[in-house]
Amino acid sequence: MDFPALAEHLPSLMQAEENGLVRAELSLMVLLFIAAMVAIVVRRIRLPYTVALVLVGLVLSFFPNFLDFTVSSDLILAILVPPLIFEATLHIPWRRLKKDLLPVLLLAVGGTLVGTFVVGGLVVEFLGISLAAALAFGALISATDPVAVIAFFRSLGVSKRLTILVEGESLFNDGVAIVIFSLALAAGRVSDSFGLGEALQEFFIVALGGLAVGLVMGYVVSYIILKNVDDHLIETATTVALAFGSYVVAESFGDLVRVDGLHFSGILAVVAAGLMVGNIGFQNTSPTTKLTLDNFWEFLSFVVNSLVFLLIGLEIELPQLRPNIIPIIVAVLAIIFSRGLIIYTFGWIYGRFQPQNHIPLPYQHVMFWGGLRGAISLALALSIEDAVFGSDIALELRVMTFGVVLFTLLFQGMTIERLINRLQLADKPPQRIELQRRQATLFAKWAGKHELERLRNNGILFPDIWESMSQVYDEEIGDKKEDLGVHLQNFPELEQEMYLQAREDALNAERSAIGEASRRGLISNEVHDELITELNNRVAALEIIMKNRNMHVHSQQEGEHG
Repeated sequence: MDFPALAEHLPSLMQAEENGLVRAELSLMVLLFIAAMVAIVVRRIRLPYTVALVLVGLVLSFFPNFLDFTVSSDLILAILVPPLIFEATLHIPWRRLKKDLLPVLLLAVGGTLVGTFVVGGLVVEFLGISLAAALAFGALISATDPVAVIAFFRSLGVSKRLTILVEGESLFNDGVAIVIFSLALAAGRVSDSFGLGEALQEFFIVALGGLAVGLVMGYVVSYIILKNVDDHLIETATTVALAFGSYVVAESFGDLVRVDGLHFSGILAVVAAGLMVGNIGFQNTSPTTKLTLDNFWEFLSFVVNSLVFLLIGLEIELPQLRPNIIPIIVAVLAIIFSRGLIIYTFGWIYGRFQPQNHIPLPYQHVMFWGGLRGAISLALALSIEDAVFGSDIALELRVMTFGVVLFTLLFQGMTIERLINRLQLADKPPQRIELQRRQATLFAKWAGKHELERLRNNGILFPDIWESMSQVYDEEIGDKKEDLGVHLQNFPELEQEMYLQAREDALNAERSAIGEASRRGLISNEVHDELITELNNRVAALEIIMKNRNMHVHSQQEGEHG
């Protein structure tokens, strides 16, 4: 090695690296400024924020030297997607997800498998590419992208169950799609041995291993850090480390335990970790810390979400779409056909076995048309190496992905709100909206008073200051209670709804207390099983009452609209 020559050129190399870093930082700042301007503009026009970002990104793609920002699959999958998925899972209550876990997993696992083979078969039939390449495309395009779906559905006033079904499926099936996509790439490599049994074994190892890594790391953070450390800065930093760390640990698990070739699903690890923190960790934090975490992750989600959709628009090369219009049309029709087949077939099958908890047909319509594709599909398409299927096939698969992503985001994304309104799934009576407003105000006042009591108990507030501030809160809480009582007197059906919801929350709290008593050894397994069985019977009776009430309300609404 010529050390004198290296020393001579070292300053110039460092200067070049510094200049590249500055250009990348400047490009990032420009993208964030553009995102903020787009957010301001869409407040005045009826256009989804994410769609507007994609359109702006398409315009910027005509100026290739405008930004020094390279889009890669690693940037999307390892840097941008984990915080988005983690933030989304923080707000999914496990008790609601558990009720619809079977249809969610049925759609996420079975639906992705069916979509992979249906789309792959149609692509082979009409475009004549190899089966392995077609299955790879079917896998990367069959999963609904959680980034896109959550961005569109969060702003719409759909029911909580529909939101859980859509978000739950999208959060799980992207991890499933990545696993299937990796198996399809392995089948495309002639040097690799590939069999169905080995593929299934690999699928379950990667998927279940990722979930296990996320659950363990999420449990540690929830019970050790968030429960015992009352510092919002430390706890926020810990959740950030968990969001990225669970992905890295799962993907590089083989390197950590010195087993060559072993890796798990990083995306599923993030999903499991987020569910643990959102349902357990948040219960172990103070109100101040929880508010800080909510605000931080909301901000980070906005920033990363904006970058993702701008980069999608930047990466899609419009000049490449026109000469490949036939493959794009085939791909679009294939994903629409497969999505309809998946949603309506699995919805019918689930309804046959669970008629009391069937998925209503209007919900299925929204789930069908809300199957948007975005960052995950784009990242997987960018990761296809030319050596696997050949440069021409790799380019064709990428262009087909660009076309499908653009179609779903622009056409389906701009019409999904109209579909929801047409199906009357976003209708909220004014009295229920007012009830939510008054409840939220009352809960906020209670949280403020509890925080004052915590500060007093810790010796931070002097007694006279606490007494004066607490008196103000007591007066405000009394006024809000009176306002809420008047509203419930005017609309007694809302009082019954509140009672049933409160009863459900109380029974869930009882179940958690019994489980905690068993874990601490306060009660035997026999007593635990006896109490849980009794509690489950009460929960089942309450669910029957709630379902009958919902059916009665739904029939009344249909009569009014009829």
